[in-house]
Amino acid sequence: MIPFIIGKKVGMTQIFSKDGRVIPVTLVVCLDCAVSQLKSEEKDRYNAIQVAAGRKKKVNKPLFGHLQKAGLSSAEMLAEFKTGMIKDIKLGEKITPEAFTPGDKVKITGISKGKGFQGVIKRHGFKRGPETHGSDHHRAPGSIGSMFPQHVFKGKKLPGRMGGERVTLLSYVVDVDPQKRCLFIKGAMPGANGSRVLIRKV
Repeated sequence: MIPFIIGKKVGMTQIFSKDGRVIPVTLVVCLDCAVSQLKSEEKDRYNAIQVAAGRKKKVNKPLFGHLQKAGLSSAEMLAEFKTGMIKDIKLGEKITPEAFTPGDKVKITGISKGKGFQGVIKRHGFKRGPETHGSDHHRAPGSIGSMFPQHVFKGKKLPGRMGGERVTLLSYVVDVDPQKRCLFIKGAMPGANGSRVLIRKV
């Protein structure tokens, strides 16, 4: 079975283990996924599997032609997973949640929630300055460098755009519901409810 899948984040809930412990989990509904392309070291210089997920009413002609090679008609999104195991996999092969079992370690990748332009307290966790005794330093970043070399070093923590970035984290599968095509993954994961996440077995 192919250990990659694309899912839709539904939201967080909690389930109880056999010994009565509460486990916070994120519910992910797996989309209809199939292999749309196989990339090999000989042709593409690396091994990877391209996965097509979901359905779309209208697909442009280049994408339609690309999907037809795998016997597919439409896809909501495409994602690529690097792997060495491409010999036994065929174009158009379906990917199901049964590839995952409780206890499997997984990598989850998604786009974090966009927070807009934020200051250093929210963006980087800086502490506040004094609020009284004439201080005018409350939420400002403070000193951003010495007189020499007379420029701000790259990577300095400053206010700016926060969120909306690709985030990958490690977790594990707590439970699988094959009938409803659901995965229960421990803890939180990046993205808003309804966003797409990539899940791969480690």
